[in-house]
Amino acid sequence: MLRGTIQSSILDFVAEEDGATAVEYAIMLALIIGVCAASVTFLADATRESFDESGQAIAGAIGN
Repeated sequence: MLRGTIQSSILDFVAEEDGATAVEYAIMLALIIGVCAASVTFLADATRESFDESGQAIAGAIGN
Protein backbone atom coordinates (compact mmCIF):
# COMPACT_ATOMS: atom_id res chain seq x y z
CA MET A 1 0.00 0.00 0.00
CA LEU A 2 2.70 2.48 0.99
CA ARG A 3 4.83 1.49 -1.99
CA GLY A 4 1.93 2.15 -4.35
CA THR A 5 1.29 5.55 -2.79
CA ILE A 6 4.94 6.58 -3.07
CA GLN A 7 5.15 5.29 -6.62
CA SER A 8 1.96 7.13 -7.53
CA SER A 9 3.28 10.35 -5.98
CA ILE A 10 6.55 10.08 -7.90
CA LEU A 11 4.75 9.45 -11.19
CA ASP A 12 2.43 12.41 -10.57
CA PHE A 13 5.42 14.64 -9.79
CA VAL A 14 7.23 13.58 -12.98
CA ALA A 15 4.11 14.09 -15.10
CA GLU A 16 3.50 17.59 -13.72
CA GLU A 17 4.83 20.33 -15.99
CA ASP A 18 4.27 23.39 -13.82
CA GLY A 19 7.88 23.50 -12.63
CA ALA A 20 9.26 23.11 -16.14
CA THR A 21 6.99 25.88 -17.40
CA ALA A 22 8.14 28.21 -14.63
CA VAL A 23 11.79 27.51 -15.48
CA GLU A 24 11.12 28.16 -19.18
CA TYR A 25 9.48 31.48 -18.37
CA ALA A 26 12.38 32.44 -16.10
CA ILE A 27 14.89 31.67 -18.88
CA MET A 28 12.88 33.68 -21.42
CA LEU A 29 12.63 36.59 -18.99
CA ALA A 30 16.39 36.53 -18.39
CA LEU A 31 17.04 36.56 -22.15
CA ILE A 32 14.62 39.44 -22.70
CA ILE A 33 16.24 41.44 -19.89
CA GLY A 34 19.67 40.78 -21.40
CA VAL A 35 18.57 41.96 -24.83
CA CYS A 36 16.97 45.08 -23.33
CA ALA A 37 20.12 45.90 -21.37
CA ALA A 38 22.28 45.50 -24.47
CA SER A 39 19.89 47.68 -26.49
CA VAL A 40 19.90 50.44 -23.89
CA THR A 41 23.70 50.41 -23.79
CA PHE A 42 23.93 50.59 -27.58
CA LEU A 43 21.33 53.35 -27.82
CA ALA A 44 23.00 55.35 -25.04
CA ASP A 45 26.31 55.31 -26.92
CA ALA A 46 24.64 56.25 -30.21
CA THR A 47 22.66 59.07 -28.56
CA ARG A 48 25.76 60.43 -26.81
CA GLU A 49 27.66 60.52 -30.11
CA SER A 50 24.75 62.24 -31.85
CA PHE A 51 24.49 64.95 -29.17
CA ASP A 52 28.27 65.48 -29.20
CA GLU A 53 28.24 65.95 -32.98
CA SER A 54 25.26 68.31 -32.77
CA GLY A 55 26.93 70.35 -30.06
CA GLN A 56 30.13 70.64 -32.07
CA ALA A 57 28.19 71.67 -35.18
CA ILE A 58 26.28 74.34 -33.26
CA ALA A 59 29.47 75.61 -31.61
CA GLY A 60 31.14 75.79 -35.03
CA ALA A 61 28.17 77.60 -36.54
CA ILE A 62 28.10 80.32 -33.90
CA GLY A 63 31.87 80.71 -33.93
CA ASN A 64 32.85 79.32 -30.50
